[in-house]
Amino acid sequence: MANSYTIAFVPLDERPCNYEFPPLLARGTDFEVQRPPMQLMGLKKRPGDADGLWRWFEEACSQADGAVVALDTLLYGGIIPSRLHLLQLEELAARLDKLRDLKRLHPKLVIYAFQLIMRCPQYSLSDEEPDYYADWGREIFRKGFIGHRKELGNASGEELEELAEIEARLPQEILDDYLARRSINIEANKLVLELVKEGIIEFLIFPQDDSAPFGHTAKDQQKVRTRITELDLELKAYMYPGADEVGCTLLARMINKTTGSVPLIYPRLSSVQGAFVTPLFEDRFFYETLKYQITAAGGLIASSAQEADLVLLLNTPGETMMEAVSQHQSFFSYDVYRNLMELVEYGDYIMKHKGKPVAVADVGYANGGDQKLVKMLREKEMLFELAGYAGWNTSSNTLGTVISQAMIYLHYGRTKEHLDFLGLRYAEDVCYCSVVRGELSEGPIQELGCGKYLLDGQRGKVSALVEQRLRQELASRIDGPGGKVEITDCYMPWNRMFEVGLSVRFVPAGESKEQ
Repeated sequence: MANSYTIAFVPLDERPCNYEFPPLLARGTDFEVQRPPMQLMGLKKRPGDADGLWRWFEEACSQADGAVVALDTLLYGGIIPSRLHLLQLEELAARLDKLRDLKRLHPKLVIYAFQLIMRCPQYSLSDEEPDYYADWGREIFRKGFIGHRKELGNASGEELEELAEIEARLPQEILDDYLARRSINIEANKLVLELVKEGIIEFLIFPQDDSAPFGHTAKDQQKVRTRITELDLELKAYMYPGADEVGCTLLARMINKTTGSVPLIYPRLSSVQGAFVTPLFEDRFFYETLKYQITAAGGLIASSAQEADLVLLLNTPGETMMEAVSQHQSFFSYDVYRNLMELVEYGDYIMKHKGKPVAVADVGYANGGDQKLVKMLREKEMLFELAGYAGWNTSSNTLGTVISQAMIYLHYGRTKEHLDFLGLRYAEDVCYCSVVRGELSEGPIQELGCGKYLLDGQRGKVSALVEQRLRQELASRIDGPGGKVEITDCYMPWNRMFEVGLSVRFVPAGESKEQ
C-alpha cells in the first residue's frame, strides 16, 4: 500500500491482550491503530469513562479510514462492567444512536464491531462477576443449565432433583438481579443488529466468552441467532466462541479487505480426532470454530497445502482438552491419540522445501503452551522462522491471535515487529502461562503474603519474582542460535496471577542485549 490507513480502535478492556495486541500487530505495517488513552479505560470492575470514550472515538473517527470497536466498552465501560452495570435499555439505545450520527458525518468510515453475549461461568467465584457470584455462581449456572435441558425435555431425574434443591436455596433477589441484567444485555445485542441492517456497521462478531451447550448463555445465543436470521444478516454477523482475540481478528480482516486479499489457510492437525474435540470453555467441535476464526479474519480454508498461502499447524488434543498446568502428567490421549513429531516434521518440510509460511496454533491445552511441542520447534530452529505462534487462554483466544499475526506476516514478512510479537508469545504463552504462573501461584506468592487473586500491586515483589523466573525460562526453553528474547517490562495488570503484562524485544544472534 502506498498510503497509510488509520484505524480508530476501541479495546474490550485495558488488559494487554485487548489494549496492546492489535497495536503491536499493526506496528511496522501501513496501518496505524489509534486507541483511547489509558486514563479513559476502566480497571477490572471499575468501568471506563463512557462519555470520555465516546468523545475520544468521535474525534478519532474524524481522522480515520476505519474503526474496530468493542461495543461493550462504549456501552458499559468494558467487558467486566458489562456483567455488573445498572444501566437501562434506553440509555444503551441512546449510546448506540451515536454510531448513526457518526456514520452520517463520515459516510466512508468502515466500522467493524464486536459485542459479547454475557457469559455464565460454571463456578462460584466473584473475581470477574457480581459479588454474590462467590456464593451462588455454580447454582446460577446449574439452574440455567438444567432448566434449559428441562425445557427441551431431556433433563434426567437426578438433574430435576438438583434443580428443585437449588430453587429452594437460591435467593430470589439474586436471581432477579442476574436475569434482569442478562435480559437488558440481550436486547442491546438485538439493537446492534439493526445497525448492521442499516449499513452503519459493516461487519459484526458476537464472540462467546466461556460458553456451554445448555444454560442461560446458550438460550441467549439462540435469541440473537433468531434475530440474525430474521434480518438476513448471516453473512454480516458471526457468532462463535472467543472474546479477547477479536480486536486482532477484525484488524486482520480490515487489512485484508483494504488490500483486496483473501488468504487461503491450510490447516494441518496433530490428531485425527482433534477436529472433533470440544475445547474447554467452548460449546462446539474445534473445527467448526476454526472455520469461523479464519473466515472472520478475511481468509478461507484451503483444500490443500499446494493451493494455500499459509500452512497452519494445529496442535490439538487427542481426545479431550486438559489444562496446561497438568501437562507434566502422563495422559494416554495426549501421548497416543496425537502425533506431535509428524506435525513438526511436516511444518519443517513445508518451510524449508516448499518455501511456504507456517504458523502454529498451540491449542493442545487450555491456558498455556505445550512445552513438548515448543521443545521440538526449538530443536528444529523453527521458533523464529514461523509466521505466527500463540498458545494462551482458550482455544479461540489462541486461534484469533495466531491467524491475525500470520495474515499480517503474509503482507509484511519477517519484520522486527513480527519477531518481537513472536517473542512476546513465547514469553507469555509458554513461559508464563504454562510454567511460571502455576509454579508461583501455589506457595511462593503466599510466602510474600499474597494470594493468586490479590497480589502486592501491579509492580510489587510478585512482579519482580515473575520477571526473574521468566528470564530463566526464556533462557532454557526459547533462546537459541537464531536469537534471544529480552524482557523490557513486566507487571501484573489486574493485580492477580492470571495475566501478566510484558514488553519484550527479539535480539538476533550476534547482537548484544544492550544495543
